[in-house]
Amino acid sequence: MENEHTGSRRNRWTFLTNHARVLIAIARDPGVRLRDIAAVCGLTERTVQAIVTDLEADGYLTRTRDGRRNRYVIAPGARFRHPAEADHEIAGLLAYLAGPLNTVPSGHAADAVDEAFGDEAFGDEAQGATV
Repeated sequence: MENEHTGSRRNRWTFLTNHARVLIAIARDPGVRLRDIAAVCGLTERTVQAIVTDLEADGYLTRTRDGRRNRYVIAPGARFRHPAEADHEIAGLLAYLAGPLNTVPSGHAADAVDEAFGDEAFGDEAQGATV
């Protein structure tokens, strides 16, 4: 008997939301095109546009025109939305997943993760582990 914990539905979940994936893509390349984000994230361009609008409306990023393209800046000090993580800045997670952000000095991504999540954020087993 299949339920929400078995079968094909169970195999489709992921740790990151589409909003997180889009924000990570923007953190990697602030001048990225929406169609490129859509391709990387496996989403439609319209979905990515709606997510970027959500992120901008909630203060996670700002969008400015640069000629015919948009440039995005991730808001320094932006915090997670869920109450369980609301005392942590998203910069640490983005630095860990996307590399250093322009709000985090180059080469200090691990420091940003420690600052955002604490020194024990990933435990000893995460050091040197590959995903």
